[in-house]
Amino acid sequence: MKKILLLCDGDNFPKGAFKLIEQIRVNEPVTVKGLFFTSVDIEQMIPIGFIPVSEPYTKLKEGEKLLQMKSQDQFSKACEKHGIKYKIHPYEGSWDRDLFVKESRFADLVIISEELFCLDALHVQPNYFMEETLRASECPVMVVPEQFKEIERLAVAYDGGKEAMFALKQFVYLFPDYVDLPADFVHIKNESGTEIPDQALLNEYTKTHFESLNASRLHFDPKKYFSSWLENRRNVLLVTGSYARSAFSNLFNKSFADSIIANHTCPIFIAHFS
Repeated sequence: MKKILLLCDGDNFPKGAFKLIEQIRVNEPVTVKGLFFTSVDIEQMIPIGFIPVSEPYTKLKEGEKLLQMKSQDQFSKACEKHGIKYKIHPYEGSWDRDLFVKESRFADLVIISEELFCLDALHVQPNYFMEETLRASECPVMVVPEQFKEIERLAVAYDGGKEAMFALKQFVYLFPDYVDLPADFVHIKNESGTEIPDQALLNEYTKTHFESLNASRLHFDPKKYFSSWLENRRNVLLVTGSYARSAFSNLFNKSFADSIIANHTCPIFIAHFS
């Protein structure tokens, strides 16, 4: 049994993310909690000192709430159709980081849309709200494209560090049914050399858990080419470690995961130390 937290803003109901939940449900029962919020904080858009005209302002707020209720209705009907136990958080406001952090603390997995998440507020992916979600979550996050297809292969990004191994172990614990899939363990460095860090220990661990695997070292800039490499793998899921924990570091050292999210290449499982 897993507790999953599904995030949705406005009427951007993540159909691809829900298909993943359906796939997980095939192997084990799950409880899904839906956290729905408005796409835009209308009050923050109003200039300081400006008093909005009551009727248009009220209609705008009511419109946002109706969009939120539309997604909630889709969610509840989908859960009932597939026999999934669910709960809807009563929150009705705009994005609240502190609320999300606390909810993720008491969840096994967070799932969001790779394409639609807060797209109405910022028309780019990954946008500020997605980055905040990936940095702040206190449990692993799965970022899922809308054109989600059943997972048939795994790709594990490995750099020899503790974050990469932490993410891998979290994935193994959460998804024991997926370890039977073919898996590529990829060490990527844009430099010469053929050695994979601690390969003997990596082999010991992976052969304990995975049925079919391949470890390789790729010599290219992952931020430029890894997304294309993944596109050549059929229905692959990427497992990777920590997303940059601060906005400042992310500004100057963008993660290779950003290009994969921007191109909607494949689902990504991201885990980091709290």
